[in-house]
Amino acid sequence: MIAVQARANGELSALLDNAPQAALISFSSGLFFVVIYALVSKKVRHGMSELFAAVKSGLLPRWRLLAGALGGSFVALQTSIVPIIGVALYSVASIAGQTAVSLFVDRIGLTGGGPKMISPRRVTAAVITVLAVLLSVWDKLQGVDFSIFAVFLAGCAGALVGVQRALNGQINEYSKESYATSLLNFITGTSFLALFLSGLIIFGNNELKPLPTGPLWIYSGGIIGVIYIAFTSLIVQHLGVLTFTLVSVGGNLLGSLLLDLYLPTEGISVSWYLVSGIAMTYLGVLVGGGQSRRARR
Repeated sequence: MIAVQARANGELSALLDNAPQAALISFSSGLFFVVIYALVSKKVRHGMSELFAAVKSGLLPRWRLLAGALGGSFVALQTSIVPIIGVALYSVASIAGQTAVSLFVDRIGLTGGGPKMISPRRVTAAVITVLAVLLSVWDKLQGVDFSIFAVFLAGCAGALVGVQRALNGQINEYSKESYATSLLNFITGTSFLALFLSGLIIFGNNELKPLPTGPLWIYSGGIIGVIYIAFTSLIVQHLGVLTFTLVSVGGNLLGSLLLDLYLPTEGISVSWYLVSGIAMTYLGVLVGGGQSRRARR
């Protein structure tokens, strides 16, 4: 799903020639669809009520409701850093940030599913996955401008995603409705991006562009994001953030391979680096598979 979303958002950004505006459009369209769904779904409205009740009673700290802002921050960093270091190096750095933070948030039990030990097996699986992503983009790293600070920020962006997934798992524990969790994410994420883009416009670093007339599929990134966040907020409670990250990286690379094979972008070809990286990713999933032992207090 993420590979398809990335293709849609990438095409929208290219046609607009304005990455922050494209990110806001994607989030806004997702918010539109999930609000429409909430209006006709009693479960979503009840889930939101349960969330507010949990906050009011003190069971759920208010700051954890800002998980969606972390997603908005990730997109803001992504659109700013990718032009500097390129997609390939950004992918490696952000996945490294995700896996490192995933180990930590699983250890402290931030997902709501209970703490998980940082075992040698889990660390090995995380390292294998990062190396797999590095291998998959190896042929694209030639000639990349290397900026230590930009790479560090890319790692921070990935870390934000790891924390967001953990917070969404905990939010979903109280809402008991994944689309209510998704609605909350898109409200806070869209609000953050609107403020971010407004700041860029005020300081003269950006100006709004007219919306492209088509093709319509370039606007599908938002609805894909709604479904993806709803799915992740539910499943991460059971798998943990690290295991989910390992599996999602493999799925993302496999989706990218299928898109490049059957719906290729001009100038893009499938390399054996990508195929080998996908195989290595699933090796990491196998190494880290199985139920992790819960940490004893």
